[in-house]
Amino acid sequence: MFQEALSYPRDSDSAVKTIAIGGVLLLLSFLVVPVFFVLGYIVRTLRAVLNGEAEPPVFDDWDDLGMDGLKVFAIGFVYSLIPAAIALVAVFASGATLGLGGNGAGSGLAVGLIALVVTLAMTVLSLAIAYVLPAAIVAYVRTDSIAAAFAPAELRRLAFSRTYATGWLVAFGISLLAGVVIGVLNAVVIGAVLVPFVTFYANVAGTYAVGTAVRDMPVVDAGDETPDAQPAA
Repeated sequence: MFQEALSYPRDSDSAVKTIAIGGVLLLLSFLVVPVFFVLGYIVRTLRAVLNGEAEPPVFDDWDDLGMDGLKVFAIGFVYSLIPAAIALVAVFASGATLGLGGNGAGSGLAVGLIALVVTLAMTVLSLAIAYVLPAAIVAYVRTDSIAAAFAPAELRRLAFSRTYATGWLVAFGISLLAGVVIGVLNAVVIGAVLVPFVTFYANVAGTYAVGTAVRDMPVVDAGDETPDAQPAA
């Protein structure tokens, strides 16, 4: 799957044009709006893979791309609120501790312990979100419903399956490889210009890996709590 995923973004006659557009959009990501189109293209790619289409899609129907990208951005934003809420609670807890205990050594130790626990919790949560978020996007794409991205039954079905875990690991491996390439490119001023294009390529390849892994998994109906037929070991 790894080699197939790596070759997928260039398996079309318009591959160079598509990668060029995606890279330029990421290059302009500081304008925010281009990010929505990139996310929309990722959604379109995932939908194409789930439908068994052999070639990656092209950039067209920009209105649909932008709308899909906006929805995926909203899904990601909601998931990001979880660690943000924990950080906010930690700030209030630290402030309350200092307010009640003053500036003594005991208060400083308590605040340090709170910071340590929160750091560990946010690290674990961030890793969990990084694993679950692609499953949430898959759920949205398969049902065309944002609510599905937060449906426990569908997310359990995906996240605890060997097939999804395999696809996610392949996508993670591709991101690590891209990180190495980006590190090399950043060492050269001219090479740094290519970073957005490598990033876009890696995202499309990773999307293919996840989409291929879950393509044959059934969609959970609302209220269906049946365990997955392929539970993770």
